[in-house]
Amino acid sequence: MVPLSRLPSVRSRLRAANQLDEFLREHQPDAFSRRYAQCYPAAQHYLRMDGRSTERLYNFMDAQFFGQISLGKPEQNFTVVFDTGSTDLWVPSSYCVSQACAMHHKFKAFESSSYAHDGRVFGIHYGSGHLLGVMAREELKVGSVTVQNQVFGEAVYEPGFAFVLAQFDGVLGLGFPQLAEELGSPVFDSMIEQGLLDEPVFSFYLKNNGSSFGGELLFGGVDETRFVSPINWVPVTQKGYWQIRLDVVKVQGALSFCYRSTQGCQAVVDTGTSLIGGPARDVLLLQQFIGATPTAVGEYLVDCVRISSLPVVSFLINNVEYSLTGEQYIRRETLNNKEICFSGFQSIDVPSPVGSVWILGDVFLSQFYSIYDRGHNRVGLARLSEKSKISV
Repeated sequence: MVPLSRLPSVRSRLRAANQLDEFLREHQPDAFSRRYAQCYPAAQHYLRMDGRSTERLYNFMDAQFFGQISLGKPEQNFTVVFDTGSTDLWVPSSYCVSQACAMHHKFKAFESSSYAHDGRVFGIHYGSGHLLGVMAREELKVGSVTVQNQVFGEAVYEPGFAFVLAQFDGVLGLGFPQLAEELGSPVFDSMIEQGLLDEPVFSFYLKNNGSSFGGELLFGGVDETRFVSPINWVPVTQKGYWQIRLDVVKVQGALSFCYRSTQGCQAVVDTGTSLIGGPARDVLLLQQFIGATPTAVGEYLVDCVRISSLPVVSFLINNVEYSLTGEQYIRRETLNNKEICFSGFQSIDVPSPVGSVWILGDVFLSQFYSIYDRGHNRVGLARLSEKSKISV
């Protein structure tokens, strides 16, 4: 079990520093959607043509749940985003020259007796440039699990301003191997291959109540004290992201999206972002319906006094309805002693051969217990237990 902490996102920190507008204007080609733009190549598979790696955007502007891992002997600790929307593990290298690296823990290969140099280079496309690094192998500890010879990336160049303000050092991806940029076994696959888990399953309990306790990530099973049966098991429709079918999205019975078309929509279950994303035309209607007004940089504000009267937004998944109240889908932030309320919905247009795609981030996932089952390629969703709703 890995305890998670909840800290302000890069977006919140930029806002507090009065730098958000400038940052978003500079990085406008929609950073959010470019994170997912590569998941649907023209041919519906993940083969890398001519051996070239695809570029993928990692956008952690809104990540707010973090946990600790350690690499090497003796152990070097790092705070990471546990991200179901990507697959690689990377941390800053002691050889990194970027300003961002100066603000974070850096991996010192020369201090570890278990370090194995790999020498291959990797690049991950980020909104403001390429994150570049070299690959290595090392002993990794995540909670009580120790993985031998884990492939990971040492970032030697981290672009842009976003990483400077990030509350995390690196990222541990929990997506399918098809998403990997690095060559070698992703962390969760290594755990399975090395026989370290009772079951090929991990599960998230995310807590979003303003306290710094952010919940728990459990490898190898589920914590039955955290949820109430039954578990709604939903098959993964395309391996890469944890992608499932979404039957319909409804707004208090008045609006509905996906229209119960024969194929419904697709949803990507993504712990690496706090927002719920949907097709621009649908989300625009939704924002108007809840009375959210746009800012100059594309965020949507809601009058805080109206939260209790906002409509319920519900997601029908595998014939089970998951409803969010205004209190649950509005994000509150304090700026200059004044409370501001933001819509938890964001426009994102993902080019897809399989209908509209929605992204279910932490605004959704913090209301339910989520289980990721590689043995059966399925996602499980369950109601939180009373203990989970109140515990800190």
